[in-house]
Amino acid sequence: MKLTKIDDNFSTSPQISVEDLLDIKAAGFRSVICNRPDSEDGGAHPDHNLLESAAKEAGLEFAYLPVVPGQINDAQVARFKLAIDELPGPILGYCRLGIRSKVLYERGR
Repeated sequence: MKLTKIDDNFSTSPQISVEDLLDIKAAGFRSVICNRPDSEDGGAHPDHNLLESAAKEAGLEFAYLPVVPGQINDAQVARFKLAIDELPGPILGYCRLGIRSKVLYERGR
């Protein structure tokens, strides 16, 4: 799993798996935000419900805020900012490559 630290409270990652969640917890993260729609790429990646359940079992908070690539709007940025403000940090945001999560965070500042 490749992590990109944006600041002390937020990092991004490409798609994670259930197996990654214990490493995410061990790295000190307290929350995870999924920005990848379940239907993206025909659903070949783990469904957010599965990851949310496993995250909660690992003691992590989880938020699902799906965003279609290239279609980030102000409402999604506002929802993302609210999640960042409410979730305990540090927070890991992920999508297919980590780019959408990074853009949402930067636009929400």
